[in-house]
Amino acid sequence: MVTRSPQEAVKDADVIYTDVWASMGFEEEQKQREAAFKDYQVNEELVKGAKSDYLFMHCLPAHRGEEVSAGVIDGKNSVIFDQAENRLHAQKALMAALMA
Repeated sequence: MVTRSPQEAVKDADVIYTDVWASMGFEEEQKQREAAFKDYQVNEELVKGAKSDYLFMHCLPAHRGEEVSAGVIDGKNSVIFDQAENRLHAQKALMAALMA
């Protein structure tokens, strides 16, 4: 599905994944991107449209209050730290394979 509606995008979602609005190296665009993306914040109101057992993911680091509310990122559906740990193990396995 391709949509510009956050509500439509999360309707009955199993997983909600977001990222920072301005990546490293693009800090000068931060204010412009905040204005452009403010209606796309993942917050408690938005996630009401997802399944009750949805998972919230973010590649980190996150900016609470910008792309995601503190209530969502710190909530019971957030798996961001499990996600980060899994990424660590995948990176270690890749390094071991490349160095073998």
